[in-house]
Amino acid sequence: MSTSTPQHAPFFVILNAGSGRHDCNEVRNTIQRIMDEAGRQCTIIEVAQPQDLSRIARETVATAMQQGGIVVAAGGDGAINAIVQEAWQRDCPMGILPQGTFNYFGRTHHIPEDTAEATQVLLAGRLQPVQIGLVNDKVFLVNASVGLYPQLLQAREQFKRQYGRSRVVALIAGFFTLLRQHRVLKIEMNTKGVSRQLRTPTLFVGNNQLQLEQIGIPLTDALASGELAAIMLKPTSKLAMLGLMLKGALGRLGEAENIVSFSFSSMGIRQFSFPRRRIKVATDGEIVRLKSPLQFQVAPRPLQLIKLDEPA
Repeated sequence: MSTSTPQHAPFFVILNAGSGRHDCNEVRNTIQRIMDEAGRQCTIIEVAQPQDLSRIARETVATAMQQGGIVVAAGGDGAINAIVQEAWQRDCPMGILPQGTFNYFGRTHHIPEDTAEATQVLLAGRLQPVQIGLVNDKVFLVNASVGLYPQLLQAREQFKRQYGRSRVVALIAGFFTLLRQHRVLKIEMNTKGVSRQLRTPTLFVGNNQLQLEQIGIPLTDALASGELAAIMLKPTSKLAMLGLMLKGALGRLGEAENIVSFSFSSMGIRQFSFPRRRIKVATDGEIVRLKSPLQFQVAPRPLQLIKLDEPA
């Protein structure tokens, strides 16, 4: 159920200076101009260093809650994730201004990538509940994964620093990563009352309809019904892995024989080779190490996000 956005609630925009290809000064000026024209109070906090993002988000959320305000995340999916992490814990209402390379979260909720158009959504939209996922106590909006996928993300960041931020660069980085040697995870999975021991190069948990549709995994109805989507690879050769990457790029990953996909609302994972070791987990493009066992689940309450009503 959507609720009206308070007409006089102040906005607190956290602008991640390192996201995407946008000029930070231009983005800042655009937001401020539109807010001034609308007569809306707006404070813009620019974050220059990635390591400061969580702290600034926590401080900004506290201020917004005291003043009955709305926190707005301006950045890519990873930066938005860090800000949502703090806002969701305090049940603080949010808006977003997508500024990244892929912008899966914003695109799924029909929030424009153009800064001026997205700022108008903040003024015209309503607060609506949005499903988010949790792995242990870490929020994810788009996906969370263990195994090979975090390695792909690390390679992608290295390539981006050298060759720039684009979707083509991300694809090339993935190609070279798959040519390298990679470990097979030995895990114990518990879901829907069933426990199984499995071997897999990677486990991917999706919470984004657009991304699942693009790679060809037919589980988007599961997201609409309040579940998450899991994709697991069977152990396979490097050549077969490259074939899977191509199928994903063509939107046909669901046709692959060595892919297992299913939906769930809660799932536990532990490494049975090293049960107490911290596990490297990628959440919305950012990599963290979390204590084993991992618990993937739909968050017990949604994020309150400003967006436009979808056509009936």
